[in-house]
This record gives sequence, C-alpha cells and structure tokens, in this order.
Amino acid sequence: MSDASLTRVTGLGGAIMLGLGSILGTGVFVSLGIAAGIAGSTVVLAVLLAALVATANGLSSAQLAAAHPVSGGTYAYANRYVHPAAGFAAGWMFLAAKSASAATAALGCVGYGLHLAGIDLGVGARVGVAVGLLLLLTILVAGGLRRSSRVNTLVVPFTLIALVCFVVVGALNAQPGAIDRLTTWGDVGGLSLGHTTALMFVAYTGYGRIATLGEEVRDPARTIPRAIIATLGISAVLYLSVAATAVAVVGADAFAAATANGAAPLESIARGFRQPWVAPVLALGAVTAMIGVLLNLLLGLSRVVLAMARDGDLPRPLARIEGDSPRRAVWLVGTVIIGLALIGDVKTTWTFSAFTVLIYYGLTNLSALRMPVADRRSPRWIAVAGLVSCVSLAAFVPWLVGAAGLGVLAVGFALRWLVRARS
Repeated sequence: MSDASLTRVTGLGGAIMLGLGSILGTGVFVSLGIAAGIAGSTVVLAVLLAALVATANGLSSAQLAAAHPVSGGTYAYANRYVHPAAGFAAGWMFLAAKSASAATAALGCVGYGLHLAGIDLGVGARVGVAVGLLLLLTILVAGGLRRSSRVNTLVVPFTLIALVCFVVVGALNAQPGAIDRLTTWGDVGGLSLGHTTALMFVAYTGYGRIATLGEEVRDPARTIPRAIIATLGISAVLYLSVAATAVAVVGADAFAAATANGAAPLESIARGFRQPWVAPVLALGAVTAMIGVLLNLLLGLSRVVLAMARDGDLPRPLARIEGDSPRRAVWLVGTVIIGLALIGDVKTTWTFSAFTVLIYYGLTNLSALRMPVADRRSPRWIAVAGLVSCVSLAAFVPWLVGAAGLGVLAVGFALRWLVRARS
C-alpha cells in the first residue's frame, strides 16, 4: 500500500510513555553534568529556565498537532502555515540533529551496558555492538508502532525507578554544606547561563516526538496536548530533582568532573552512597533510557521522512506504508544512524543539536502565530514568547556550530532541488 494513512493505535498513556522515553535519556544521564561544567551551581536555575522555554514551545506544538494531526511535526505545520521552504528547513534540521543524537545514544547505551556487565572492549568492538543494537531496534520499529510502544512501556518505568532511587537515596546521603552548594552561584555570568539554558532546552525537546506521531494517536485533539503537558511536567520535576541532588551531594565541580572523565556522572556519584546497590540500578536505568531514546528517535525521524517524501521533498518511494509502518523510511533512518555510529565520534552533537533544534522550534512558534484564530488553543503571547526565547538562546550557541548548522541546511536545500528536478 502506498501513501496510505497510518493506524491510530496510541492512547494518552502510550503517548506520555513515548514522550518520557524520548526525554529521559542522554539529557538527564549525561548533559546535566556537561551543563554543570559550564554554569556551576546555576545549572539548577538553567534547568528551570529551560523547562519554562520548553513549556511555551510545547503549548505551541500541542495546538498545532491538535489542529493538524498528521505525521511530520513542524515540517508539516510550517509547510502549511508559513511556506514550503520553511517546512523543509524544519524537517531537514530535525533529521540532521536527531540522527546524530541517536548515534550518540547508541554508543552511550553500549558503554553503560558493558560497564554494568564488567566487560572492557576496545573502541572498534564497542562500535560493532552499537551497530548490532541499532539493527535490532530498526527491525523492531519497522514492524510497527504497536510493537514499539509495548517495548517502550516496559523500558520507561526502569528509568523512572532509577532516577527516583538516585534522588531519594542521594538526599539521605547529603552531608553538611549541601544547601550552600546549591545556593552559592559564584561568578557565573549571563553568557554561561544562556548557553546552559540552550543546552538543557534540548534535553526537554523529546516531547516533540508526540507531535510527529500525530497520525497514529487516538483522538489527537485531546490526547496530544494532554500528553505533551504531562510529559513536560513529569520531566521538569525529575530534571530539577536530579540536578539539585547531584550538586548538593558532591558540588557542581565534582559533578562536571565525573562527566569529563568519561564515566557516567550519576553512577559515579552513586558509588559514593552508603547504599552500594544504587550504582548498578543507575547503570541499568541509563541503559533502558538510551534504548527508549533510540526507539523514539527511530519512530520520530522515520515519520518526518514519511511526511517529506509524501510532499516530494524526499524521494516518493519513502512514503510507502507496508502493514502499519513506513518501513522504507524506517530503514533509511536506521542506515543513516548506523553510518554515524560507525564514525564513533560525535563530540559536538549536543551543541549542534541545540542550534538546529532551536531553529526547528522557532519555526514551530512562527507556525503557531500564523494559525487561524479559530484553531488556536493557547494565547498568542505564548507563541511569541516561544519564538523570542528560541532566537535569543540561539545567540548563545558558539558561532562555529551555528555556521555548521547553516551549512547542513544549505546542503539539504541542494538535495531538495535535485529530488524535485527529477520528479
């Protein structure tokens, strides 16, 4: 069957699990430590500011998805409400950023897993294991959303349990001076705080996966907005709790050092707890989190490819649906991610993602501003706040990374011209 509609199989609970599975991964287990190295103890404030920015952007995404529940997310919204070129820019930047993030998540998952098992492999062997993992997950996602959602529903609770254990046991292990570590902000300036807020905003943007699956959610006008708000609320509480616990227990410098030294920062902190069982629970939670991230990135990216192929921005055979899955789109995405994982080194992925994701959500808010008044579910000022915050935070990203992002966008438009010229 070609160019058919996808089956609506996901309810509110499944949509929330998809959102949490997309958010609670690299961001909470790795990027919090990176952010602490930039902003010190103010990382907690940056997490809160990023949550507020994500809420404004999430409300814009929610009203767009409710009014226009099809696959593709902002690619579809900007294409309809702004301009086809804006839609392509959103879709292409989403694909570029999240493909690299998926490769990083695969390598990170293998690293955590091997460490948990006590196995020490060389770089080449770890990359090989990551490729095998990606192949298995691509096969799973190609089989359809219902099967993938079941696996995701099993994976997310392990992550939640691990993070709750870290927060609760960490509070019990806090030493005198913990409050001072949280309230002493030192000489961190606005530039560092803005940079950190931009990085942490990326950690929340997994909620967009709910919108990109709009064609597969039951009663999307009600389910998608509720799922996005619930996902953001749960994630914000967890991020704030984990960041505050880590800084209070060991301080921002030690938190950052644990990340820079190549160890899993939360696991490294948990090794110092009086309860030795917490560290392996954290490692297991990290593994399940990365699997959840990979599942949801494969799902979200393949649905954007599907939408772009339907509109002729990518080769039309990628729009073919077999059973209840766009298998060709899934396999294309899986192949690209595997290719990136084979490189084994995506050091600037997180910052690159920050810039490209800010462009993506800037276009989301611009699309929300162009919606007909009758379709709006949120006040206009929310979309304005989201757009201004995206543009402002993009200014804090290093200019070399921004230039690289614009270069990738230029390549995308060149490929789009070739595809359309041949059709």
